[in-house]
Amino acid sequence: MPRKSEFEPLRVVLVNTRNPLNIGAAARAMSNFGFLHLRVVNPYELAFREARSAVGAAPLLARAEEFKSLGEAVADCSLVIGTTALSRRDPQHEVRELQHGARLIRKRLTTGRVALLFGSEKRGLANEDLSHCHWLLHIPTREEHHSMNLGQAVAVCLYELARDAKSSFAPEKPALAAVGDLERLTSILLDALQASGYIKNPHAKPKSRSAAAREEKVRRFIRRMILSAAEAELLLGMLRQILWKLRCGPAT
Repeated sequence: MPRKSEFEPLRVVLVNTRNPLNIGAAARAMSNFGFLHLRVVNPYELAFREARSAVGAAPLLARAEEFKSLGEAVADCSLVIGTTALSRRDPQHEVRELQHGARLIRKRLTTGRVALLFGSEKRGLANEDLSHCHWLLHIPTREEHHSMNLGQAVAVCLYELARDAKSSFAPEKPALAAVGDLERLTSILLDALQASGYIKNPHAKPKSRSAAAREEKVRRFIRRMILSAAEAELLLGMLRQILWKLRCGPAT
């Protein structure tokens, strides 16, 4: 999963939520995927902070911010996105599918706070709520059953943000070995092969065509391994020890 700081600017805003269990379920989904800031506007049941559905997310639910109006809840956000089941024939807003919308949200999170709104279980976001939105986000569902449970909708949206972020915020790969280290590795491997009798002196002058070809093969072999700097250092240490044993002979 991406680091928590990647989604620090996102605010999940639940507007006029009727069932405290749905608020708890939303908090649990947020905690699952690393979204830590919940805001509620005029919740129907004020006892939502004790919702048993917030399994493992009680601290997040305890920190939830309450607002009397949606305008206050999103005042510090530079982008406000509403969610919709598209039950309205004319939503008066640009509507984006979840996958595309998630990419746009992630880009905006690098420049400022983003509010993601979810309406009440019964009616969704009202027209007044939608007037605060820049655009709308839609979860594709089958036409015969387009509405989703509030907690599930929150989970699906946040999962898409987190899932898509995996490729964007991939963990850093270890530094690769420098060419000079690979060349030293090639040289000591050739020395070890010569000491073991596998090849003749690789450093003899002038170099025969077969000896030069053999050295080139070993060099290409080492480079195909795509070693990290740490792996190259480890292999160099092993080969040095092997070469020392070959040259000194068995201990008596």
